[in-house]
Amino acid sequence: MPTDEVKKRLEELKKQHNAIILAHNYQSDEVQEVADYIGDSFGLSQIAAETDADVIIFCGVHFMAESAKILSPDKKVILPVLEAGCPMADMVDVEGLRQLKAQHPGVPVVTYVNSSAAVKAESDICCTSSNAVKVVESLDSDTIIFTPDQNLGSYIANKTNKKIILWEGYCITHHRVSPAEVRKVREAHPDALILVHPETRPEIVALADHADSTAGILRYVRESNHKKFIIGTEMGIMYRLKKENPDKEFYILTPKLVCVNMKKTRLAHVVQALETLSPEIHVDEDVRVKAKQALERMLAIKVN
Repeated sequence: MPTDEVKKRLEELKKQHNAIILAHNYQSDEVQEVADYIGDSFGLSQIAAETDADVIIFCGVHFMAESAKILSPDKKVILPVLEAGCPMADMVDVEGLRQLKAQHPGVPVVTYVNSSAAVKAESDICCTSSNAVKVVESLDSDTIIFTPDQNLGSYIANKTNKKIILWEGYCITHHRVSPAEVRKVREAHPDALILVHPETRPEIVALADHADSTAGILRYVRESNHKKFIIGTEMGIMYRLKKENPDKEFYILTPKLVCVNMKKTRLAHVVQALETLSPEIHVDEDVRVKAKQALERMLAIKVN
């Protein structure tokens, strides 16, 4: 955990550069401890767009910092560890998506925010895990191309009557959870509710008590009268769950739920990023404008 000296240094640097620190729910405890805001990828990008800060230190992975830059072109967006990427985002490319679109002319493309700026720019509209069903239902088409997460796409398909053409990408962290592990943890804690992310495979969602985005899981736990929960998403979320609900018990579904890329960012990287204002994220203006349109179309859809 950060010392008082480190916290003081960060406060000095933030004041000097008019900067804020954003941390994703999957970041390590020490990084979340010094963040001004903690949240999911798109929620943090919205905060970045709305803040009066000139510098955004985005503690997450590459596509998240890109999204912040797409919405905040005049601000300096810093990703403390440039190598922190997302294997799922890398599973879809512009050329492959164009080929799929050519095979299904006129079919709208819904792209999960866990994707590159270039892929967003090639899409009709974006979605998050919390609003994906609403986004798909909002489109005037019986058929939808969904990219890049086949698991979230399958989750949507079970919630709508529309035909979903799936891109075969997935989150390597969530995808590795097995049904046997769910059954084992259910036996060990029969009085606990199992909450999972829809990036897990359909058979995992079917075995869980509830599937939701990280923001949705946090909200569900806050509002629940239940006292014990099994958490089926990246273990970084445990920091907020325990902090916000000290009277409740939490267990991670499996120790496999660790995103190596999310854990690349350490406290020392955050300090260095504020000292040097690097590495800075840039997005080509033509790509940025098109990607922003896809994000803004999503924002125009009201979610209850």
